[in-house]
Amino acid sequence: MTGDQLIRGSLFIVAAASGAGKTSLVRALLGTLPGLAVSVSTTTRAIRPGETDGVDYHFTDKADFEAQVAEDCFLEHALVFDHYYGTSRDTVQAQLDQGLDVILEIDWQGARQVHKLMPDCRGVYILPPSRQVLEQRLRSRGQDDELQIRRRMDDAVSEMVHYDEFDYVIVNDDFDQSVRELRAIFLARRLEITNQSRRHRDLIAQLLS
Repeated sequence: MTGDQLIRGSLFIVAAASGAGKTSLVRALLGTLPGLAVSVSTTTRAIRPGETDGVDYHFTDKADFEAQVAEDCFLEHALVFDHYYGTSRDTVQAQLDQGLDVILEIDWQGARQVHKLMPDCRGVYILPPSRQVLEQRLRSRGQDDELQIRRRMDDAVSEMVHYDEFDYVIVNDDFDQSVRELRAIFLARRLEITNQSRRHRDLIAQLLS
């Protein structure tokens, strides 16, 4: 068995209030670093224009989702904006076993659940540079009416107060800089002594013989 085959992937949680730029940052990160996988969540919300079932989310109805909860299929699940979201336990485990670093784009509630089950995971919280910028980003989507935007802004504050439950915080003001900072977190994790000792087991044995 080679050193690479001995490496199990690491689990990362990336969370943010709606509109902070979490999904855009993760997508940009995928283009700069190999060996990453983004977990595709299951949700009961309606599919949006431009989304693809099985790519953006696994779309299902409430009854099916609750049946999966009863069967303990989810690593975490939560009710967000009146819709259920959940992360498949088996899918994440399979990706980690393949040596992939897995990213969960979930909220603080889900992060708490995952951390209890997998305390070795790393959490990254994305903050907007200001409330004004956050509101501007929400409006620029063109997906919500005024009432929904106000609700999202109120919920954003309730979400952001949990930033200190995470290991890292990135303020997404300059997008390119934020991508570099996110990439640095993933690289640092890969360079930790436990991973490097396994990855370079043969080399270290030769150097110390």
